[in-house]
Amino acid sequence: MQANAFATLATLQLPSPCRLLFSACCPDKDLVVLLSRLGGRDKMSLWKMQGSKKWEVDIGSDNSSSTATTLAWSPSGQTIAVVHDSARITLHSVQDGRIERTLVVPLPFGSTKDAYGVVGIWWFAGYRTSPSGVIPDVFKRDGVKTGSALSILKILPLLDPLGETDENVTATDLFAFQGTQTKVNQQQFTPKVINQWPSLVPHPGDASICSSGSTDDMHSRACEAPSSAQSSEDDDSLLVLVDERGVLHSFLDGSYFLGSVHLTDGQTRLTCTGLFKHPSEPLFLLHPQNPSSDILSVGVQPVSVDIPLLGTAAVRDFARLSSAARELTWYIMHVLNEVRESWLGSETVTGARHIGIKWVYALEKRLHEQFGHFTEENPNIILDLTHLLVTGSATEGLMDFIMSSEQTSERNLQKWDSSVTDALTKMRNYTTTRVIPAFQRLHIIMDEIRGWSYIRPQFTLFALNTEDVISCLRLAERGIFISSWLASEARRELGTFKQFLSFIRHETAVANPSAESHPSTDYDIMEVNGYLMSGLMASQIDRWFTGPAPQLNPGDLSYSPPTPNSGKTLEEALQLAHAALQDPSQTTWQPNIPPVDFSHLDRNLEALVQELASRCQRVFARASQAAARSAIVSTDGGAIPTQVADASCASFDGACQFTRQRVVSDENEPGRNLHYLVVHINLEGRPLFCLSRMPYGRYTAGVHQHVEVTLLECSVCESDGTSVAVDILDAEFFDDETIIIVYQKTGTQGPIFVGTGHYTTLRYQTLESEGYVSGPARRDMMANALQRWNGGHLPWSRIPITRCRELSACRNGPVSLAVNGRVGRRVVCVLDGDGMEMEILDMEGEEEGEMEMEMVGSE
Repeated sequence: MQANAFATLATLQLPSPCRLLFSACCPDKDLVVLLSRLGGRDKMSLWKMQGSKKWEVDIGSDNSSSTATTLAWSPSGQTIAVVHDSARITLHSVQDGRIERTLVVPLPFGSTKDAYGVVGIWWFAGYRTSPSGVIPDVFKRDGVKTGSALSILKILPLLDPLGETDENVTATDLFAFQGTQTKVNQQQFTPKVINQWPSLVPHPGDASICSSGSTDDMHSRACEAPSSAQSSEDDDSLLVLVDERGVLHSFLDGSYFLGSVHLTDGQTRLTCTGLFKHPSEPLFLLHPQNPSSDILSVGVQPVSVDIPLLGTAAVRDFARLSSAARELTWYIMHVLNEVRESWLGSETVTGARHIGIKWVYALEKRLHEQFGHFTEENPNIILDLTHLLVTGSATEGLMDFIMSSEQTSERNLQKWDSSVTDALTKMRNYTTTRVIPAFQRLHIIMDEIRGWSYIRPQFTLFALNTEDVISCLRLAERGIFISSWLASEARRELGTFKQFLSFIRHETAVANPSAESHPSTDYDIMEVNGYLMSGLMASQIDRWFTGPAPQLNPGDLSYSPPTPNSGKTLEEALQLAHAALQDPSQTTWQPNIPPVDFSHLDRNLEALVQELASRCQRVFARASQAAARSAIVSTDGGAIPTQVADASCASFDGACQFTRQRVVSDENEPGRNLHYLVVHINLEGRPLFCLSRMPYGRYTAGVHQHVEVTLLECSVCESDGTSVAVDILDAEFFDDETIIIVYQKTGTQGPIFVGTGHYTTLRYQTLESEGYVSGPARRDMMANALQRWNGGHLPWSRIPITRCRELSACRNGPVSLAVNGRVGRRVVCVLDGDGMEMEILDMEGEEEGEMEMEMVGSE
């Protein structure tokens, strides 16, 4: 055995007790995550393997405490998925720890967040086959089919990007060292319907929306470089969760919800120690366990979950359509909110609409206070202004207000002019260049979804209701009409407002005694009167933001009410036209056709968009779970918790210390995979280390898979050849050949060693009994192996430690272990039982590399 074979990269002296999860190491970067708790809330910190801390953030919200239970890394290593104890999953950026998005696991009926939890999370890389005999994608279509809705959106002009939202910047944001900043970044508020809309990671290009060219915060430059790598490596990846009710939840690309698959009846609580996904098939293998039973009550054969629809392109194609529809809907809602805020204002912004109302209120106040208009009713300002408009003479109070009021100064009039002009111009331009095109693009997407709903055999699992999709199309058409109407109304009101302001400026100049000559009238009396009656105090534009959602049919509004001559046929109408052409006198007086009255129609565009968003979200949310509907769960060869509870074999209660498992690819096996299992037990004071392996794949009825086992005595052979008994503190599979074992000599208080051994080259022996192979639990296999070992039919040996190193940081007691066996990133992290000191080992480095070790103290 080679002693002191590894170099120590760093020894961390932590400022507070920390936790090290088994999945804490980043798969493709020299990074490790530690969890600490302060003030009833967990903090997550990212450390470089050389010993420096990169950042630390709170994982809970400002008004609630939260505890992290487990985490998983994305295949690209750019995102960390953290599971909270409240069935909430937050995805954090590896650059600064900020929350990129939040996933919520659907709660079963009657459950609450406090009494519901996720027992495991895994993030699997995607798999894409390169079809042979197909013309290469020379034009870089990125999976977009020619003629589809996305291909049409791709050739349309890009919509203008959304305006950047103002963020509250504090002194801490400006001057604090960002590596130690613990403030949770505030997330932009999004409506509930948008949050519940199934979507991939936002990609504005699919929705024909231009990405913002400006950097929104200090993190953009840092995130810009790895964005392309992240978008490619995380494509088609699967984030999979298993909850304690035995339900498997999956998210495409770590974002798009694919539905839930029930592994059991949901009445029994479960835990899951491992989940394996076939690298090239949509097949999951797992071993559910009843937490009230022994660790070895887990079934030998796995429960298989086959999701065939995931192997098709339809899932991702529909996910991209759903994501594009969500982006367009959110784009419309965001633009309308911006238009509404500029017109009606908000809690922090005064809308242009209220400037005229304040001007009228200021005039009323002047008449009340200085001219004795103390009547029960307010003075009729509109009547006074109309009298001034028609006759040119004003009341004493109105004349005084025009001559001496601050509200009629050129500065305030110019501010009023610019505010209303900007608001109405924005309303006209945004509805014309943003809202209407976004509605049209959404209509294109929903029209393709309608086509999907007609193809029943292929897309039955998507549960698309044609009537629901058609109702969404009708709402989109209605939105286009209402938006066009709003643009026309904004254009009309802007003209009347300009006329009204010219009237006020004219009367101010006339009332000014210093004026040398009276200016000429440059306004239209009818336009000004129209603004006084409908515009100054009560604008028609308000109806686009108030009231119920419109129910009108745009096609019905193009027809006038029936007239006595409206029942003519086409032939009769042509004869009448020819007669009028021969006798021009018949065209002198046209019949009096009354105009169509639209004043009673509701036109609340915001309410219409809310209804459209709600209906579209329901369509896409129901269809997004098509993959889960195609799932095939097989427990024929595996064990379910109700079975393993009654397994009849020798008792191992309290004897099993821990189990570890790994699936290794092996082309020589029927399923092309081998399942390795490590069981550390202590029977009557004699510790044993048992390893087993068996083919891993779908269970085939009538075919008994062979199981090979080997028993190792908990002792190691030192460099001088002597055998020393050891206590195994922890172990973890490092790669497809090596296992990491943390141990200390029996009966001592340290030191602690980290050793490596090759588990694939051990002498395994096939067990002849088949009862446990198709039976319920691993404890049957262990009982069989121990029976053969006691009878002398199963040989044993010492733990074959090939290389080891004594730890300098962890001296005694329990430890936590996290490893990364990827080539080029081969490190082992060991945290002591107090959580105050962690040692990081370079498993490829030699002892002389220890000269570069970095000691990091409390920060």
